[in-house]
Amino acid sequence: MLQTKVFITRRLPIELEQLRSLATVEVWPERQPPPHKILLEKVKEIDGLLCLLTDQIDRQLIESGKLKVISQMAVGYDNIDIAAATARQIPVGYTPGVLTDATADFTWALLMAAARRVVEADRFTRAGLWQTWEPDLLLGPNVTGATLGIVGFGRIGQAIARRAKGFEMRILYTSRQRCQPELEQSLGVEFYPLEHLLEESDFVTLHTPSADDTYHLISDRQFELMKQSAILINTARGTIVDPDSLYRALANGKIAGAAVDVTEPEPLPSDSPLLTLDNLIIAPHIGSASRQTRSKMATMAIANLIAGLTGDHLADCVNPEVYNF
Repeated sequence: MLQTKVFITRRLPIELEQLRSLATVEVWPERQPPPHKILLEKVKEIDGLLCLLTDQIDRQLIESGKLKVISQMAVGYDNIDIAAATARQIPVGYTPGVLTDATADFTWALLMAAARRVVEADRFTRAGLWQTWEPDLLLGPNVTGATLGIVGFGRIGQAIARRAKGFEMRILYTSRQRCQPELEQSLGVEFYPLEHLLEESDFVTLHTPSADDTYHLISDRQFELMKQSAILINTARGTIVDPDSLYRALANGKIAGAAVDVTEPEPLPSDSPLLTLDNLIIAPHIGSASRQTRSKMATMAIANLIAGLTGDHLADCVNPEVYNF
């Protein structure tokens, strides 16, 4: 039996032959994440851990085991105590860059679905309410020629801008740092402070990371600034939008609609008032869920895991300073 052991916290959409040739592999078989107490037991006997955003890899867990590498199948890693891993000289891998287009595509799908009330129309039809063509049935706003506000202008935000150009939209963006004039010109975008962007935009789409200064970035005050006809899209992190404020804004007509792929918490409890709203689309965090993208993410995560197990540098490492010790 192979001496090296790894634990993978969920089934992956790829085969694991190469990894199995190097290590004894255990895959958590359930749909729900393994409980923290299970992870605490596993890290005492494994050399490598492949985890997801839904797994809390905290200091207690990191210091309880003998891990050589942590490989996360995600572009984010705020669920991992990076400082604790670095202190133990454990490289942490992640999967950046690969999900940009898939997430941008899905963002655009949500924007179009919310604008043209696709989910409402489907429910209306399935309920047997469609009787004839009606001039005022399920009206929504035009997308072509509208003003789009992009909050956060990294890879995904820029990919959204490229898509919006095809719809002849006026494109506003806000970010921690303003882009170079050449990039603004090539993408056809204008830099606006957040407050002015919210006031001007017909659609607002969020693409900021999870951080202290983005927690509940969109709350009551921001909804007050938005147009009553505006639609909010969130495919970034659930914590960026205050869920209570979102409910009030939608229920009281402060904004026309919203479509989200992320929530606070995830998943929403079955009694969440957000689930009662017809003008809200909620997807189960599937922004990167194209077959090609998820397969590529899994492949990158496995490659990082193997590199850590064999003593090589991870191709995509959150804390490369571990190699300086």
